[in-house]
Amino acid sequence: MVTPVTAAGPAGTPRPTSGAHSQTLSRGLQMLELVVSAPEPPTIAEVAAQLGVHRSIAYRILRTLEDHGLLTRDTSGRLIGAPGLAVLARGVQQDLQSAALPELTTLANELQMSAFVAVWGQGECITLVTVEPSHGHAVTQRPGTRHPLDRGAPGLAVQAGMGLEELDELTGGVRPRDEVEQTRQRGFAVSNDEVLDGVSSVAVPLRVDGHLPAAVAVVYATRQLDVAAVGARLTSSAAQIAARLGQRLAQ
Repeated sequence: MVTPVTAAGPAGTPRPTSGAHSQTLSRGLQMLELVVSAPEPPTIAEVAAQLGVHRSIAYRILRTLEDHGLLTRDTSGRLIGAPGLAVLARGVQQDLQSAALPELTTLANELQMSAFVAVWGQGECITLVTVEPSHGHAVTQRPGTRHPLDRGAPGLAVQAGMGLEELDELTGGVRPRDEVEQTRQRGFAVSNDEVLDGVSSVAVPLRVDGHLPAAVAVVYATRQLDVAAVGARLTSSAAQIAARLGQRLAQ
């Protein structure tokens, strides 16, 4: 089964658009999002159906992405990501990824949960880098995963790390949920079953100069948990990441 794709990605809501834009480029980007987010490699027919285009158009888009090393096909003809995606990903907030990886690795193994950094992205919360524990089973959080900024602990924490004027500007004046202010006051955000049924998250703001508004978070199967203790541990990790970038965590 292929998850429907929108301009915001499979799990998101359509992004607002303004002015003229390239329909072909938009479809190519949607195809990339669909393929890398699919639980299993989709066929070209499935991708064409989700994009709402004829299969011949989908083939032309695919060939262009293949020429640039961004998508390829496996032995059965299904679409999969190509090495060119990794090259592009290395340039995205690279120093933040490098600074976060050691701390995320420690967090994941200590808490036995997937630990990740999520960043603000045009009204969405996008997973930048993630680490799963080396032993046991954990809820998977893939890099590139996205969801609306007002849903889930990472999105709430990202907003809580912004100043009020900045938040108003970046969200187009949309009033944030009351939980954003609660997150500012207690230092961490919690969500249960908001993004996916049976999945919870705890997150704290990670705001350092020169980087997108971000959050450090863990995700886990919903259960009783000392979220305050997890929040305190994440706050310590956020401070360590900021220190690796030569900065203090913004208060």
